[in-house]
Parts: sequence; structure tokens; C-alpha cells
Amino acid sequence: MKKHSVPQRAKAAAAKLHPANPHQQGYDMAALCNTLPALTPFLQTTAAGTLSINFADPKAVKTLNQALLAHHYGLTHWDLPEGYLCPPVPGRLDYLLYLADLLQHNNQGKKPKFSQLTLLDVGCGANLIYPLLAVKTLGCRVLASDIHSGALAHAQQLIDAHQLGHKIELRQQTSDQHIFDHLLKAGEYLDATLCNPPFHQSAADAGAGSERKRQNLGLGDDAAALNFAGQAHELWCEGGELAFIRRMISQSKAVASQVFWFSCLVSKQQHVAPLQAALTQAGVTAQHLVEMAQGNKQSRFIAWTFLTEAQQQLWRQHRWR
Repeated sequence: MKKHSVPQRAKAAAAKLHPANPHQQGYDMAALCNTLPALTPFLQTTAAGTLSINFADPKAVKTLNQALLAHHYGLTHWDLPEGYLCPPVPGRLDYLLYLADLLQHNNQGKKPKFSQLTLLDVGCGANLIYPLLAVKTLGCRVLASDIHSGALAHAQQLIDAHQLGHKIELRQQTSDQHIFDHLLKAGEYLDATLCNPPFHQSAADAGAGSERKRQNLGLGDDAAALNFAGQAHELWCEGGELAFIRRMISQSKAVASQVFWFSCLVSKQQHVAPLQAALTQAGVTAQHLVEMAQGNKQSRFIAWTFLTEAQQQLWRQHRWR
């Protein structure tokens, strides 16, 4: 089994955003305001004399997201209902870019025909950020699943508003104990899956995480609560991310022949070793750990496959070239 190998470019760029990420030099606030004038009232001048926003203000953060998605990706109708998780665009894009690197690395360094590829976003949420960015930056087709009907209803509004029904398809997972079961049809194949799992193991744990964020920003106990909001299924599950990803690994074996690369974000470094051990025990043929970073925040995702070298070669010949 191949283990822990990472594409060379991912290693080199581990200390910062992916080289192809347009947000690695920060935000051009003047250009963003020109695209979306609604951002202008939220601008503040930092001590260094640069323009920014108050990242503890949920309205400012959402409006910045709307400006980024409109300016860089032509997603002019993105919105988010109150109380749902508001995703950081640069970090979400990084996951996709490094995942694309992994596919290219596995294709003898040649970029696959992404227009022929299909991804699965496990737990797309109401924000639908991964499918939207994947379509706009890679051009691939995306299946997006979630257990929450309200989240899927809003996600469908985003698909319709941007006329992307031919590229993004929603599927509801009816059981919070199942991840892939009943999602894939017979004869349906995925080139990669991705997932931003619920990190916390309880509502109390999620609340403590929000409190740490407020303290890091120098805020009071009741300040900016909405900025750290999210639906329960977005934030926590029994056992937290370690239990969730272990379940994902176990259940991925049932659809092993239909997926080239499974992948999932891992927020805590101490979870990497037990997850790698779980993958070895599950009998994967290869696994990768890809390190990422956004500012001072370290992140990573783990990827695995059950396909043999011969199966991978056939897959590449029929789907990637």
C-alpha cells in the first residue's frame, strides 16, 4: 500500500494558500466594492492603513463572501439564510485546488479533462460552496448531498439562480448514520469525494469553540454570536470528526469500486495517526495526507482509494483522457 505520499507542489505550498488561489495576496477591497457596492459600508481602515472589514460582524462577513463570489467567479446571486455556516472562500477553494493536484499527480502529471469528471460533496449545506467553486474553477460535474431538507432547498435556489442545474445535482441522505448508502446509482462513478465534516462531538463542545473564537478576536461573551453560528448537523456529531471520518472510511468500502479518491478534511492534527491506522486496517491500496494553511490556521485533508494499480490505469484511460 502506498502511504502518506503527497504531490510535490502540495508539500512546497503547505505554509500558505495554494499557488493558484487568487486570494493568497489578500482582498482588493476597492475592486470588490466596485463589483458589489453593498460591501462599502462595512469597510474599515486597519492600523496598518489597509482596508478590511470587521470579521466579527456576520453581515459584513456574508457581504464579503457575496462580493468575492461575484467578483472572482461570476456567482452574482449567492446568499445564505441566517443561522447557517458561512464558509471562508479562500480555504474552501484551497481544498478543491489541492484535490485537483492529487488527481493530476495520479494521472502521471497530466491535467485530467475536468469537464469529464464528477465529484461528490458530502454535506454540501445551504451555502453549496464546494459545488459552486468546483464548477466555476474546475468545470467538473458535482453531486451534492446533505441530510437537512432546508439546506438542500436553499442549495437548489442557488443552483437555479445561477442556471447550473446541468452541472450540480442534489441528493438527500435520509440517515445521519449513513454517508454513501443509497446515494450512488448502479453504474455511477465518482472521481473524488470531498467533505467538511462536523468537527465537534457535542453542542457544548461547539459552543466552547465559538467562545474561543470570540476570545481570540477580543470580543465579549455575547458578541458576534451569529458569526460563529451553524446548524447542529453542520457543527457536531456524536464522537466528533474522528468518529465521523472513521465511519466514512468503513462505509466507503461498500462503494470502493465506484470511487477513485475518497477524501475528507481533518481539523485536528492528533486525529491523523488514528485515521491513517483505520485506513490501513480497512485495506486501502493508497492514501495521501495533504497539508494546507490559511494564515495562521493549519488544515489538511486525507485521501484514500481501494483501486488496484490496474484498476486505476483503466479508470484514467476511460475517464481522464
